[in-house]
Amino acid sequence: MRRIVECVPNFSEGRRKEVVDEIVKAITSVSGASLLDIEMDADHNRSVVTFAGRPRAVEEAAFRSIQRAAELIDMDEHEGEHPRIGAADVIPFVPISGVTMDQCVEMARRLAEKVGRELDIPVYLYERAATRPDRVNLADIRRGEYEALKKEIATQAHREPDFGPRRLGKAGASVIGAREALIAYNVYLNTDDLEIAQAIARAVRHSSGGLRYVKALGLEIEQRGLVQVSMNLTDYARTPVHRVFELIKREAARHGVSVVSSEIVGLIPRQALLDAAEFYLQIESFTTKMVLEDHLEAPGATPETFLDEVAAPTPTPGGGSGAALAGALAAALTSMVCSLTLSREGEATHTDELTSLLETAEAQRHELTALVDEDARAYQKVLRAYRLPKASAREKQERSRAVKQALEEATRVPLKVAEGAVKVLELVPSVLETGMPSAASDVGVAAYMAHAALKGAALNVRTNLNSLRDPVLSESHQRQLSSLEALAEELMSAVEEDLAERI
Repeated sequence: MRRIVECVPNFSEGRRKEVVDEIVKAITSVSGASLLDIEMDADHNRSVVTFAGRPRAVEEAAFRSIQRAAELIDMDEHEGEHPRIGAADVIPFVPISGVTMDQCVEMARRLAEKVGRELDIPVYLYERAATRPDRVNLADIRRGEYEALKKEIATQAHREPDFGPRRLGKAGASVIGAREALIAYNVYLNTDDLEIAQAIARAVRHSSGGLRYVKALGLEIEQRGLVQVSMNLTDYARTPVHRVFELIKREAARHGVSVVSSEIVGLIPRQALLDAAEFYLQIESFTTKMVLEDHLEAPGATPETFLDEVAAPTPTPGGGSGAALAGALAAALTSMVCSLTLSREGEATHTDELTSLLETAEAQRHELTALVDEDARAYQKVLRAYRLPKASAREKQERSRAVKQALEEATRVPLKVAEGAVKVLELVPSVLETGMPSAASDVGVAAYMAHAALKGAALNVRTNLNSLRDPVLSESHQRQLSSLEALAEELMSAVEEDLAERI
């Protein structure tokens, strides 16, 4: 898996294209940083740039963009609807693949220190990189905006930056952090009454009793003669876009107005759009396998790419996927020997039996291959369940139920791997007997890999059972594993004796 970090800096300039072009040029001057998107908004007087690439390249590109923005943007002259405190206002790092959130936090803190030291710009750390609770939320840092911060930074303790001087120059201050992917989403209403937009924003945002993972403001967009509910959706999987949109429509109707349109600022994950399509179209049994482009765009898998994914500092794919892959390779080797023997004239004296063995081996290969990804998905569900909030009694109960369900699934998957591995191992004696003699070593490798797959899968089952702490389920699965292990030992003993005579 390639190591990719996304960066989505927001700059306090949305009207002078030549200025934004210069900032973008600074980003693209770094090899390994790929520009993905540019959004300029004249009303907000703000631009959102999205780029991604290798961590070190992205970190350097972010620094150069802050440096260039500080040279070109004077915050004393800046006006716009969107809250802001600096030229390079907010710079978040987002882990995409092969990179952990902790590593993005390290990037944020390293960059913040460099900006404060080399550019003499005050820097505040936010979200996952925050060093204190009152700076996790970006809105708390930007309260009062540039104008208030300019007066308070030198005199009020809570305004002291994490890095850099306790004074503001024309570039203002920057907020640097690490966060999960979010969606910047705005909804326009067919009115110019700002109070209505602000009332709807209060109803929608979590901080005032609305939807979880939604931050919202009511803004006036003078050039369009409309008001807007401007939002950040910080977890689209738990609070999807369509739920937010529906609530805004209902709240607007209460105030006698309606939605004109909505807009995405920057990029949006494909899954968020698919979730909205499933909701509005009411598609039965919808899965992403129904999406044509997912089939056409899927990159060809190679051993190297999978090994990169395993080697990456991420929990998945891990040992469970490795066990499933070992089982799939065992089945593939078994199929190879059957196919080779059937293809050689004079070698195949048990054609019907070999054909049957081949069909069984291929069925197990496909099943075990599917379990490679299934195991990773199952463990991801476990991780998500453990991350659920547990502040209240109700949240604790919901979290406990989610963890139990996720662990049960994460236990069933490696148990399927164990069963599949033994089924492959059961084929080996017959393939040794009927297959071409020169391929005996290949059959032996298949046997050892199937046995390793069983042992690895059994280890994962028992690990998850320890976490699950369900005596009834544990006894059932342990009994099944013991039976599979006993059969595997018996088969391996016979196979090794046969191999010793043949090789």
